[in-house]
Amino acid sequence: MLRLGLLLLLCASAGAAEAEVGFDTAATINQAAQVRAQVRASLGSMPEKMRRLYSADDSGSLSEDQLAAVESSATRGFRIDVFEPAAIAALAAGLDAYSAKAALEFLHSPPGQLTVAADVALAMQDEAALDKISSGEVAAPASAERDAILDKIAVASHAVDSAVQIYLVIARALAIGTAIGGGLDPIAADQRAAKNSDAAVRATLAQRMKQPLRRSLAYGYRDLSLTDLRNLLAFLESKGGKNYTLASIAAINAGFDAMGRRCGERIGERWRELAVAQRARTTRPATTSADTP
Repeated sequence: MLRLGLLLLLCASAGAAEAEVGFDTAATINQAAQVRAQVRASLGSMPEKMRRLYSADDSGSLSEDQLAAVESSATRGFRIDVFEPAAIAALAAGLDAYSAKAALEFLHSPPGQLTVAADVALAMQDEAALDKISSGEVAAPASAERDAILDKIAVASHAVDSAVQIYLVIARALAIGTAIGGGLDPIAADQRAAKNSDAAVRATLAQRMKQPLRRSLAYGYRDLSLTDLRNLLAFLESKGGKNYTLASIAAINAGFDAMGRRCGERIGERWRELAVAQRARTTRPATTSADTP
């Protein structure tokens, strides 16, 4: 019994030491990776993107007031102060002490700093430039060896899967949030969103995103040497790197889920207010000359 008790105690202690990564440590990693700068760079275009998304999904049936509500709601919902708490909490939950240490060591190393700088520089490109990069209109240096390493980096970083997941997370969060804000059933909205994210949809999105993301990767890392790329790949394929990558993806998803829900709730609230105002206008009795003093 004593041996069993000691074994359980040691196992519990080892598990706690492995799992404990505090919010502050996760925030330090988040800062070292400059996630705030990268996410913030994408937020300015979200109101217009949301307008296009809702316009397409509703086949032009939304009024100008409703679309304006979408844009204003996106401005209030897609904010860095909404993103960060959820993202950092998810990062802390997904990391263990070993992976956190490995991530910080890489991010603070010369190849890690070059990688982060390249990620930030790509994120800071405007929409027109990003379109040219992803379409291949802007060329990046290429060689057989370089391309082979970049292909492995794309796989190890789960670039395509991550992009697909973020897209679906935003769509689902918007659907649930809009239902909550509009006083509708969020469970039904969640079920409808789940039907729109089945395996076939994911496969189609992945196929559509694969080449544009691969071109963006090549362009973003165009100034990294082969040695830098090998160092990045070595980190991504290490135990700590694999765990950090998965935790980072979960963190990004959590942040965009929080922003999408905030945006959706505001959209639902504004649409409900517009509907109430419209009903009030249509049911108001018409005044006649006899009614006028």
